[in-house]
Amino acid sequence: MTLIELLGISVPILQAPMAGVQGSALAIAVSHAGGLGALPCAMLGPDALRKELAAIRAQTDRPFNVNFFCHTPPPPEAARDAAWRERLQPYFAEFGADPASIPSGPGRLPFNADAADLLAEFRPRVVSFHFGLPSPELLQRVRAWGARVLSSATTVEEARWLEERGVDAIIAQGLEAGGHRGMFLSEDLDTQLGTFALVRQVVDAVKVPVIAAGGIADAPGVAAALALGAAGVQVGTAYMLCPEATTTALHRQALKSDAARVTTLTNVFTGRPARGIVNRAIRELGPVSGAAPAFPQAAPAMGVLRAKAEALGRSDFSPLWSGQNARGCKEIPAAELTRELARGCIA
Repeated sequence: MTLIELLGISVPILQAPMAGVQGSALAIAVSHAGGLGALPCAMLGPDALRKELAAIRAQTDRPFNVNFFCHTPPPPEAARDAAWRERLQPYFAEFGADPASIPSGPGRLPFNADAADLLAEFRPRVVSFHFGLPSPELLQRVRAWGARVLSSATTVEEARWLEERGVDAIIAQGLEAGGHRGMFLSEDLDTQLGTFALVRQVVDAVKVPVIAAGGIADAPGVAAALALGAAGVQVGTAYMLCPEATTTALHRQALKSDAARVTTLTNVFTGRPARGIVNRAIRELGPVSGAAPAFPQAAPAMGVLRAKAEALGRSDFSPLWSGQNARGCKEIPAAELTRELARGCIA
């Protein structure tokens, strides 16, 4: 079965789920154009998730993907949290921020029974996961309504692990990709490969369809990935300037500037490696800091600083997520961009 048949789409173009820079509008536009739109759900509470799913259902009958994180919430580490707040104290003083205003919740939740209950009402065609897979019991609940299951792999070992657990297709996330690394079997960044090296090795190692992700931003990139054996591609950064995206003005400005040429992996925003445009927080705190609390506990304090800085028109503490190839970012409708990318399938 081809990826197109598996997912019920017209072209093998998947829009990457990008928490913080998109909602249902982008997913709807991509699905309307024949690709697979995606809704990032890790930062949505039940009410917000229901609202977004209802919006998608009301505006398209095409398949779409809902994406969840599968991390294990870390145990409380009061000493580490206190040390992190102490490290950030000079910035709180600079921006006149009150440490007492730091939210107590992590802001990012893994897939759980409540989410499964809610999804069962909408029965999305595709459910994807980042950082591995949920428990077998939760996975079975997703499969019960016939959903196709995807998950990200950043190494051949992770791809084999996913295939052994019955995923329908594997997203091979290369090192070029923006946002959080999907790595889950190792925390060693030296294990991470570039997209084309990874795709070729994963294609040789598994029998399920492989979806290339990372640094693919135009039709030639799509054609190259397919030539290496990928059954489709997942594209994120290129969609971030589309009008349907909720990318902030400061983030859009960074993506259009020369600053987008320099990205790095950093853990200072959430506690887990993610690729973004280098800014003040990364330069002064990281890029990878041993002081940052475990994912996602670093995020609340950084979120307060981000809000204060952005109110002043500064992106000093904003997670400017971006892949290594922002040249494909265009201020055009997402449907038009999807059709442009699909030309690589014809090539």
